[in-house]
Amino acid sequence: MEYPRVIELPKFLDKRGNLSFIEEFKQIPFKIERTYWIYDVPGGEERGGHAYKENEEFIVALSGSFDVVLDNGAEKLKFPLNRSYYGLYIPKGWWRMMDNFSTNSLAMILASIPYSQFDYIRDYKKFLSWKGF
Repeated sequence: MEYPRVIELPKFLDKRGNLSFIEEFKQIPFKIERTYWIYDVPGGEERGGHAYKENEEFIVALSGSFDVVLDNGAEKLKFPLNRSYYGLYIPKGWWRMMDNFSTNSLAMILASIPYSQFDYIRDYKKFLSWKGF
């Protein structure tokens, strides 16, 4: 099983403002098929709470901060994201949840496949069974 990892993105510093970028198959190991973002999350709320059978994702905190908690059925990993030049690569088959959103946080997510409701596992017990636990 492939493991999630934080990837440092290119960063160009300039007194007028900094620039970072993401290119498929360069900074991330997949073709980008969908991009979406999460914002205006009320205090104390969580996002996610599901796994993907095939989709891979790359999550960047474009503004503010939040935590991504991942679970493969055997272990849990927590990744605080708070810099726009770091992103979290999440391979398929990991249960994911995002919480601890700061005020005005903005999460951008790049996905490896178009949206498909059939790719989701939304019940944790079914996820554990799918993983063989």
